[in-house]
Amino acid sequence: MTEPHRIAVLALEGSVGFDLGVPAQVFGAARDERGERLYEVRICTPDGGPIRCAAGFQVQPEHGPEALEWAQTVITIGMHEGSPVKDGVLDEPVAEALRRAAGHARMMSICTGAFVLAAAGLLDGRPATTHWGWARRFGRLFPDVLLDPDVLFVDDGDVLTSAGVGAGPDLCLHVIRRDHGSAVANRAARRCVIAPWRDGGQSQFIERPLPALTETSTAATREWALRRLAEPLTLRELAGHARMSVRTFTRRFRDETGLSPGQWLVHQRVEHVRRLLEDTDLPVDQIATQAGFGTAASLRQHLRARLGVAPSAYRRTFRPAG
Repeated sequence: MTEPHRIAVLALEGSVGFDLGVPAQVFGAARDERGERLYEVRICTPDGGPIRCAAGFQVQPEHGPEALEWAQTVITIGMHEGSPVKDGVLDEPVAEALRRAAGHARMMSICTGAFVLAAAGLLDGRPATTHWGWARRFGRLFPDVLLDPDVLFVDDGDVLTSAGVGAGPDLCLHVIRRDHGSAVANRAARRCVIAPWRDGGQSQFIERPLPALTETSTAATREWALRRLAEPLTLRELAGHARMSVRTFTRRFRDETGLSPGQWLVHQRVEHVRRLLEDTDLPVDQIATQAGFGTAASLRQHLRARLGVAPSAYRRTFRPAG
């Protein structure tokens, strides 16, 4: 029997409670075919003592800094206050412990946990992301980090960072998929009742003045398109239905959805494929036709690009037996 992969989650004063629970929940849902856990997650603080979470409650962990030496993966989590997010400074003993851990462990961060890794000097010269609302401050405090504020997560091999709050599960599932394959990650997602994969990036969630749903909205055209996914649906046809020029329609569509019309259509078609794989016994070539992908090869390409899994494997995982 293979020993579970060891993960330590470092909680600092002012940590976000949601982020604190995500790794244990998502990695804890990853099981092998015998139902054995593939990961062991331990929560720790720098001195083993309690910390106050941002939501106003205290957490008393079962482990102290020794967990960082024990771990094969170390995760720093989001925080709303404290020196790392205020002035980019981390207590030197904590920074040194993280640097030592980086010598033997994969490093990850959720949300503003990237400030902690950056303050320890572990992100200099590397691509990373953090919550879009903190991106400007992050860039000012850590100019040597190659920050990308538009993505849900960044995988740079032995250092991985995720965007704000809800992107933590995305990163954890990505790591499970990388470690054990899509079937295990999809089962973990199913157990947690979360999406195995989300298209797009943080730009979907950035606060922007939302256009009023007037006659210039693309909402009616989106509803129209959803009823015609099997058809080719060119950009010119979509713009024509909305009674806009292609340029105006494309700009308006992105303002309202955070995606280009083409990206949105692919996402909707993949979602339709997923429903048909889960709810019907239709062969893949018929599903490809109904979803507008045309051929089974095209369907497989898009499904693998977005979910990391073939149609047959997805159906085996999510279609109830019998």
